[in-house]
Amino acid sequence: MISILFVCHGNICRSTMAQSILTHMVKERGLSASFYIDSAATSREEIGNPPHYGTVGKLRQVGIPLVPHRARQMTKQDYKEFDYLIGMDDANVRNMERIAGGDPEHKIYKLLEFAGSGRAIADPWYTGNFDVTYDDVIEGCEALLQKLLS
Repeated sequence: MISILFVCHGNICRSTMAQSILTHMVKERGLSASFYIDSAATSREEIGNPPHYGTVGKLRQVGIPLVPHRARQMTKQDYKEFDYLIGMDDANVRNMERIAGGDPEHKIYKLLEFAGSGRAIADPWYTGNFDVTYDDVIEGCEALLQKLLS
């Protein structure tokens, strides 16, 4: 089983969107039993909160089921338990490495790295643009899945 943890600042916008999108992608391919997909935050600000209404609305608009989730903070134990820990931007990656105590096993990535880009996934909490975030998350998740299945 391949375990993937998506991580962003608050775990209510980008990482929950990525979790729902990749969960949907693997389910459509009949591969749900081969994956464990979760999400977490680098901060404590939103712990216990549900996904942002913008994420919920965008996923509903495109027909992707929202994975039931409450925000939680990434832990050092997550680094041991997950095969891939995937942040949305450089600040996420730095904070993930701080929480994990480094990245000795090279498990921490930025999502769009899988699509051959160093770009960050813009935080719609600040931009208000869930469409752009969705497009970037789709691009990253498709590239990640292609890598994992090749």
